[in-house]
Amino acid sequence: MTDIDILVLRRGTHGIPAREYVDALEDRLPDRRIELATTPREERDLAEQARVITSTDIDLDLLERAAALEVFAGVAAGYGHLPLEELAERGVAVTNASGIHAPNIAEQVLAYVLAHTRNLRTGYERQAQREWRHFQAGELQGSTVTVVGLGAIGTAIAERLEPFGVETIGVRYTPEKGGPTDEVIGFDADALHEALARTDYLLIAAPLTETTRGLIGEAELETLPPDAYLVNVGRGPIVETDALVTALRKGHLDGAALDVTDPEPLPEDHPLWNLGNVTITPHNAGHSPKLWDRLADIVAENVRKLDDGADPEALTNLVRAPE
Repeated sequence: MTDIDILVLRRGTHGIPAREYVDALEDRLPDRRIELATTPREERDLAEQARVITSTDIDLDLLERAAALEVFAGVAAGYGHLPLEELAERGVAVTNASGIHAPNIAEQVLAYVLAHTRNLRTGYERQAQREWRHFQAGELQGSTVTVVGLGAIGTAIAERLEPFGVETIGVRYTPEKGGPTDEVIGFDADALHEALARTDYLLIAAPLTETTRGLIGEAELETLPPDAYLVNVGRGPIVETDALVTALRKGHLDGAALDVTDPEPLPEDHPLWNLGNVTITPHNAGHSPKLWDRLADIVAENVRKLDDGADPEALTNLVRAPE
């Protein structure tokens, strides 16, 4: 028996303190020992006793101490930054937080789209000047919306778009699986360009992979209609930044909303800050007051599976099984 069932490392996420994560886990597992390491020293000492460690990351020094570790539970959907090989070699399974951000990120994407469609930026500017003067706005209904990535986030976006009367195109690695969009295509360049040529809103919700890195570059941006709008809540490098700046400046694209950028954080002197047709948010679409509750549901379920002797392959949101 290990002394600690779950160790939560001190770093929170999206400005939400890790203490709230501990509270959510204790609500679900009242008969387990759950600890929060509030200092680097506590992390080092408590890691030696922990069966499950959960946080944004784990460094190799801490991993060296975690002799009893069975599962590292990441608190983000992304896991490319984790020492996956070392974890697997030590017999540690790795899970992620895939799906927990889907409702709130989907809502933020719709906020970007509707604000652009209804030209609310102009409304805000005229309100600030106390200027009662009408302005033109558009309609989302009848538009064609392409969603790149049909994982949990892309699916949630597509589902929320359905009542607006739009045509939807989904882009995914395995188009034969279908999806919640009217049409599903793969990442074949010709198929993607054909879709982009009739896209009014391009919504990017895919992970960063060898396939998606630089997916939207100069050729793709020039293929989009000049009145198209781009939203990126996936990863910054999916869109080639220099090509995006050029397209926005030259009128090849009507506007963009970026929750992720390349580079990130976006430097103070970057030209994207000064473009009036760009909305930038600091990678905060993932923030939600329900974040820890959703993640605690997953981690608590996996602890129960471990107690029942389940194979690591049965863990929810498993991204890497132990070797």
